[in-house]
Amino acid sequence: MSKCKYCGTEIVWMKDGRKNIPVEVDGAKHECEEFKKTARSFKQLKPTDIDPEVLKQYQENMKKKLKK
Repeated sequence: MSKCKYCGTEIVWMKDGRKNIPVEVDGAKHECEEFKKTARSFKQLKPTDIDPEVLKQYQENMKKKLKK
């Protein structure tokens, strides 16, 4: 059995079409407040928010990795 990495509840992963859904042992879909809090705290950055030199270096490093 797997455990939710946010709240520690035992879950089972079930396939629903192409999606994997966490299901608790009693059969109910697993939705915990810890995950919801974490999902709300994600910060999204736009390319214009990043220093152009740092963005250029990141893009060059990605190109180097793709060539390997």
